[in-house]
Amino acid sequence: MKKIEEFRIYRKKMNERILQSDNKVIKRIYSIDTLAYEKGALDAKTKEMLGLVSSLVLRCDDCVKYHIEQAYKAGITEEEFFEVLSIGCLVGGSIVIPHMRRAVEFWDELKNENI
Repeated sequence: MKKIEEFRIYRKKMNERILQSDNKVIKRIYSIDTLAYEKGALDAKTKEMLGLVSSLVLRCDDCVKYHIEQAYKAGITEEEFFEVLSIGCLVGGSIVIPHMRRAVEFWDELKNENI
């Protein structure tokens, strides 16, 4: 659980710092990112699963963690989680495997946090 809390604290702290710059482009990108994951033609859970696959393929561990937590909050099951990982690995190739390991570690910690 320590890694989850460290991730949340760091992400919040740095997002606040970045947004303090009052840069219009950065603010708009953050806003678009938030809006993109709201329910639309696709539900939020599906969008988070798409975000997770994309993040795995791009090999962004912070993004992977973020989308795992959001998908978890949206109700993703462990079976769905592993299917998402399988697609990410298929599309991204074996170079995704180390990121997949960290994703599963984060998933397990997230599940244990809510016991």
